[in-house]
Amino acid sequence: MAKKYRDTDYLCLSAQIRSRENALLRRSQLDRMLESGDAKQAARILAEQGWESFDPTQPGALDAAILTQREALYRELSGQLPDDAVLAVFRLKYDCHNIKTLIKARGADVSALLLDAGTIPAQELAQRRRESEGWAFLPDPMAHAALDAERVLAETGDARRSDLLVDAACFARQLELAQASGCQILADYVRALIDGANLKSLVRTLRLKKDAAFLRELLLPGGTVSPERIVQHGFSSSAAELFAGSALAQAAEAAAAGGSLTELERLCDNAALNVIGRARRVPFGVEVPVGYVAARENELMSVRLVITGLLAGIPADQIRERLRETNG
Repeated sequence: MAKKYRDTDYLCLSAQIRSRENALLRRSQLDRMLESGDAKQAARILAEQGWESFDPTQPGALDAAILTQREALYRELSGQLPDDAVLAVFRLKYDCHNIKTLIKARGADVSALLLDAGTIPAQELAQRRRESEGWAFLPDPMAHAALDAERVLAETGDARRSDLLVDAACFARQLELAQASGCQILADYVRALIDGANLKSLVRTLRLKKDAAFLRELLLPGGTVSPERIVQHGFSSSAAELFAGSALAQAAEAAAAGGSLTELERLCDNAALNVIGRARRVPFGVEVPVGYVAARENELMSVRLVITGLLAGIPADQIRERLRETNG
């Protein structure tokens, strides 16, 4: 896979990012937040790390704090990268969420449910959808997928099928951009995400005792294990055999052993994080911002898990079991 830009084009940015990595939350800091046993104290620990002060007990305060951090991340990197498409690989999932939300809203105001971190600002996306006859303002394949998803929901009322059409288009676009960037690790990361989604679909299908037709509708192309192979062998082979040698091997082994879906979700996320974690071992190049963005996104997910868990009164050990791999 030929790189779109030379590694040396990222020299200055790589040096800047290396200095920022020192501010990433460590597992020890997340443990401090957990052991405090109090969401407000956890927020104070975040403030020590440079977060703006906020009261997590106030409605929307945690979401606003995380959004501020995420906006700062993309604002700092946007314009500094020789190829902004690298950021789009990470931001497309928020576009995907917003498109699915707007489709299911059927014209109702769902502004509070939209996530303003995608390639298109959330309110702009909502406005353009209101003013448009369709979704033609989106890039392909997202435009066709959104139109088809809207039609499927209107005709069948099946939100699952509708969502899958958007998800498939989102993954296809992410993989396209990752491959175009020339960053092999980024492309491998997207494939690991697709493999994770397909492994979870296989496990759910087997546990619900559904048939091959049901499974076929759920599977997404682009992973290291093709949908055809999963359908052909998924009912006769164990998940461990299908995904042996892939990044999802450990997750598949846990699934084959009858592990919980919550644990499977965590292991699938960890598998993708381990793939993209290789980027942080590259001294300079496109891999450096790729690894940093992935680490920051995971950090924000961890903060949400910790604080929402504390607010709900969940014991620290149970919250800790849900945390994904961290930065150290």
